[in-house]
Formats: sequence, structure tokens, C-alpha cells
Amino acid sequence: MRHIMVLNEKGGCGKSTLATNIASYFATEGAAVALADYDPQRSSLDWLDRRPDDRATIAGVAGFEDGLRHAPRSADILVIDAPARSHGAELTDLIKHAETIVVPVLPSTIDMQASLAFLGELKEVPRIAQKKAKIGVIANRVRENTLIYDELDEYLTKARVPYIAALRDAQNYVRAYTRGIGIFELPEYLAWPDWDEWEPLTAWFRSKRSQP
Repeated sequence: MRHIMVLNEKGGCGKSTLATNIASYFATEGAAVALADYDPQRSSLDWLDRRPDDRATIAGVAGFEDGLRHAPRSADILVIDAPARSHGAELTDLIKHAETIVVPVLPSTIDMQASLAFLGELKEVPRIAQKKAKIGVIANRVRENTLIYDELDEYLTKARVPYIAALRDAQNYVRAYTRGIGIFELPEYLAWPDWDEWEPLTAWFRSKRSQP
């Protein structure tokens, strides 16, 4: 089973939206997928509760209650929506469950400053330092042709962590989330710009660069 974790110590950066869309991507590709939600607000599990019966099945795991003990062993992919404010021993223990880690960063000065310290802490976690887990950063909820996006793009380019993709701030994510589906399950005429933006991320997932 491959473990993909969406992680950032700062809340409100779009972890749940990213995690649900990663889960739906792999599910639509035919993989057996489980989605573990470590946030007591259960945003990812709420999304799963709304998922239509005619869509590819995704198993839900309440990670905030009992970790991954009830994760189905039959899953090919386990997507982990990690909790905010994880540091020190808690962060080290959490990362033991991951081979691939995606860090979303918002286009704001506060988020960039917070992510600088967090990425530094991540690199010192033994599992990552020993290259047993791979990190990639995502510019999330961006609006092109804005000064703050230009700052974020430059910052992530120089962050010495693989900068995988930039995802726009789009209503398609809201449309999909409220229906319990992912953007890959929206009609092509609506979602093709987002599919194009996701291509570098899905290609990274498929490559050896994202796996130890």
C-alpha cells in the first residue's frame, strides 16, 4: 500500500481539498483508495459522506480517533489528510506513515514565512533526511498575474524542495467538494483548465521522483 500525505503545520491552506482530489484522482484511475482524516473537523470524511453511490468507492478512515488501525489492507493507495500544528515528536511519528508528502502553500506572506520554517523542520525528520519519504510543494489557490503569486512562485522555486505544480483558486473545487466528487469527475468542458494544472502533480505521483 502506498501512503500519500498532505501536510502543512498551518491550518486553512487547502489540505482537505487537495487530499480529497488526490483520492478521487486515483479512484477514477481504478485504484483501491482509502482516505484517512486526522482533523477532528472531519472535512475529508464529510466529503466522503456526500459521495454518490455511482462513483468509484473510497474508504474512509477516522485517523483523528484511532490512527490508521482501521485502514483497509486491500487499499492500493492511502491518502492521509494530516492535522495542522504538528511538530517535534508528533511530526516525526506522523511521517512514519508516509512515502510521499505534499505540502500546499498559499500565496500570502504569512503562509510563505510559516512554510519556510516548516519545510526546514521537515527536512530534519529522520525519515525524510534518510530519503525514505519524498516531499513536493504545491502553490495552492493562486491567482495568476498578481504580485503575491509572483512572490510565491519565486519563493517556492528557491525553496530547495521539489516545486511540483501551481493550482488556481477556482469554483470547480467548491462545486466538486459539495457534491462529494473530485475535479476529475466534473465534466471536461468545466474542468479542463484544472486538469491541465494537475498534470505535473499526477505525473510526479506516477514517477519514481515521488517515491523512496
